Amino acid sequence: MDTPRAQSGLPTSSLILDINGIAQTVEVHPWTTLLDLLRSELELTGTKKGCDHGQCGACTVLIDGERINSCLKLAVTLDGAEITTIEGLGTPGDMHPLQRAFVEHDAFQCGYCTPGQICSAVGLINEGHAQGRDEIRELMSGNLCRCGAYTNIADAIEEVLSAQAGTPQREAAE
Repeated sequence: MDTPRAQSGLPTSSLILDINGIAQTVEVHPWTTLLDLLRSELELTGTKKGCDHGQCGACTVLIDGERINSCLKLAVTLDGAEITTIEGLGTPGDMHPLQRAFVEHDAFQCGYCTPGQICSAVGLINEGHAQGRDEIRELMSGNLCRCGAYTNIADAIEEVLSAQAGTPQREAAE
């Protein structure tokens, strides 16, 4: 089987990825991370490059519904995967409930970590392990916020989690 080659003459692999609901065929070098593919090749710059070592969570996206640090995942391993970035969750006119809650709770300051925080929160809710604030804080601990908006982030996630469970939201006075 012949290996496709990019303009650089170095070997590439052809992948089919479902990115934000759109099937795309891409050519990638074996060392290309999902983060670099998204940002540099596909111009989906909502996913941020923070530490580039899997320690900050700024690059969190959903792969087949599960949250993952895209800086640690080689794109070549994802043939056929469904990838959701912050751009695929909602639009300004039709925001995902977590996007809306982040705005309503002022759960960001500089905003750099926000796309990764929101994607991680979507994954956290999908996992179904968080039953309250302590679990939210623990399960979101892989996403760092240099500005320290953790209380507001937890408030936003807790609101959406409570709404999905049909339970009343915590009072702000607590």
